Amino acid sequence: MSYNSFGRVFRFTTWGESHGPALGAVVDGCPPGIALSETDIQPFLDARRPGQSRFTTQRREPDQVRILSGVFDGRTTGTPISLMIENVDQRSKDYSEVAKAYRPGHADYAYDAKYGFRDYRGGGRSSARETAARVAAGAVARQLVSEVTITAWVEAIGGDAIDPANFDAQEIGNNPFFCPDAAAAQRWEKLVDDARKAGSSLGAVVACEATGLPAGWGAPLYAKLDSELAAACMSINAVKGVEIGDGFAAAAASGEANADPMRPGNDGPVFLANHAGGIAGGISTGQPLTLRVAFKPTSSILTPVETVTRDGEATEIATRGRHDPCVGIRGVPVVEAMVALVLADQKLLHRAQCG
Repeated sequence: MSYNSFGRVFRFTTWGESHGPALGAVVDGCPPGIALSETDIQPFLDARRPGQSRFTTQRREPDQVRILSGVFDGRTTGTPISLMIENVDQRSKDYSEVAKAYRPGHADYAYDAKYGFRDYRGGGRSSARETAARVAAGAVARQLVSEVTITAWVEAIGGDAIDPANFDAQEIGNNPFFCPDAAAAQRWEKLVDDARKAGSSLGAVVACEATGLPAGWGAPLYAKLDSELAAACMSINAVKGVEIGDGFAAAAASGEANADPMRPGNDGPVFLANHAGGIAGGISTGQPLTLRVAFKPTSSILTPVETVTRDGEATEIATRGRHDPCVGIRGVPVVEAMVALVLADQKLLHRAQCG
């Protein structure tokens, strides 16, 4: 299966399947001498780890990472960094029906149509389990862009959004939803519980902000910072939309309302607004980088849905097994990881061209 790699200079390749013995990533292009250990990676995997609350899949995976290569005496060597995470709680028998019929909304039929063969156990390569490898690789990228602070949170679940007036960054780590609005987090408990008990699922919107990003990263046209971020986030399982800055709302604004006015400052221009999300012409402006990512509802649900078998016969399928009632919740550390990976790549690209 091709195209399992992402990046230009700082490049990573993920490998493994949902129910295989292990999964992981190989990070190539990381400069030598960067401090790196398993303890630098593990906290981010812990944030994504399943089974931490009733609002996520109950699959029990410790997600302990091992660094197999590319690090010596606590420093990167400049050679490929191999990261491995073992799978220890697979239940392949839960997917016997999936072997016979396609789950609507999932990648089952598309994979079969392309390859004529698929690993139906938990979705195989198309499972969101693959994102554990991305988070591990993203932790390496964070070491390279330590000057940037990357924070993501859930902005809405099932169409119920936070109140911006209640935004409290300290609250993000205090609830199982990565929610910066304590009142919204309380509402979401019932919302997600009801969906789970009904055998259904909900979509979510994840927002992300990166601060400390200097002006000048990115490139015009075909390596735009915003296009690279969009591609990275669109590659995440279940993501169906990405907005940079005001995104689609900019289409309803006038030119003067959408502009980001500037005034003179001691260290360059001072911006009076940030509708562009910190990017102009594909290059960072030094303002906070802002983006929003839309996750669809989890396709694996207990509610019976009309479908067809591999032989083309009409049937219904209700997916057994352990699944997230809202996959966007655990999408928060994945979005952060993909943003970090893009920024690490763009930092090295900028250094290569501009010194």
